[in-house]
Amino acid sequence: MSNTVSLKKGANTLLPSSGIITIEVQWSSSSELDVSSFLVTADGKVPSDDYMVFYNQETDPERSVSLKENEKNRVVFTIDLDRLSPSIQRGAFTATLDGHLTFSTVQGLCINVKSVQGEVHYQVDDVAEEKALVIAEVYRHQSNFKFRAIGRGFNGGLKPLAESFGVDVEEPESPSLPQVEAPPAEAAPAPKINLSKIDLLKKKVAVSLEKKKIPQVKARVAVVFDASGSMTALYAKGTVQRAFERVLAVAACMDDNGELDVWFFGSKSMRAKSVNERDYEDYIKRTYPTPKIFSGLGVGNNEPAVMRDVIKKYVKEEPRNDIPTYVIFFSDGGIYEDKKISKILVDSSKQNLFWQFVGIGNANYGVLQKLDNLPGRFIDNAGFFALDDLDNITDEELYNRLLDEFPTWLAEAKRHGLLH
Repeated sequence: MSNTVSLKKGANTLLPSSGIITIEVQWSSSSELDVSSFLVTADGKVPSDDYMVFYNQETDPERSVSLKENEKNRVVFTIDLDRLSPSIQRGAFTATLDGHLTFSTVQGLCINVKSVQGEVHYQVDDVAEEKALVIAEVYRHQSNFKFRAIGRGFNGGLKPLAESFGVDVEEPESPSLPQVEAPPAEAAPAPKINLSKIDLLKKKVAVSLEKKKIPQVKARVAVVFDASGSMTALYAKGTVQRAFERVLAVAACMDDNGELDVWFFGSKSMRAKSVNERDYEDYIKRTYPTPKIFSGLGVGNNEPAVMRDVIKKYVKEEPRNDIPTYVIFFSDGGIYEDKKISKILVDSSKQNLFWQFVGIGNANYGVLQKLDNLPGRFIDNAGFFALDDLDNITDEELYNRLLDEFPTWLAEAKRHGLLH
């Protein structure tokens, strides 16, 4: 137990693949925290209310997660990884405050994970005015388990937090209100169903924009999807469609006309039809069916080709200096055109365009991993982060990470006259 790993927000580390681990949440102030665990499936929801472990329900049906100690400044859970249901993909550990207090009043909040491998420590130090907090999570990764430090807060207490994980929280009855018979329900048209899903994601985007202090920002929003041969499984599983829907919500909030511009690339690139929130369903399948990965764009990775076409559209065909362009670029790695990519990023650093690269595989990301130190640029115009599993990151965490570096670039672009 002498080995101790300290994590920063957003970082993760491997855990044992079996056995029992201990999760300990501590804080030093006199605040009264309700600490809970939510065991969720691949869709981010609990299978039933029985999978919320808290002071009034101390274990789940499989007895895999148990609340062992619930003291004034310390709460302890144990996780029996061998008993965890195969359908459970992750266990989130959360804290909430009652009354009017926020996490700005909580001091010394941290979480420790103890196992036969040693101890993992995460100190939460950047939450402020929220009343609820997702501290960290234990999640499946391939045949192993990992621990991720999250530290994500949002407004509302235990009820909205629980509902975000699919727990049905009953409201107290209000007998004083008159009972009014509801009119017969009419069948909702298909567009209404489509809008509701994107509307839910838009609310989460709006929260992230507010946290980043750019709630009113408008931008031309684009997404670039890797369509090389190694991406075939992610297209077939619907992962790319789900990623598209999450990015479409960003465009629906930020884009000047509510449209998302879309590109695909393999050995060659393809500029696809722009789309809005009224026509998102099955967009990937309709626009770029999986067989085209081999017959259309080729199996290789040619990032420079698609990057040049993105620049062509926004710099040459439709130039604007009154609104920024924000490009989200998904790649599963295998990057080898480092010199060409570097030159494009250097050349475009004087343009009104920001590149947000997202790694969604375990392969080589090349120059993308060195963006912070890429020399020769007018201003830093690109960010990068990699994910173990795109489907396993929450919407809130994805949006926070997508928008992490964009506000800084936005301020620099204005200061240097790239954006008027």
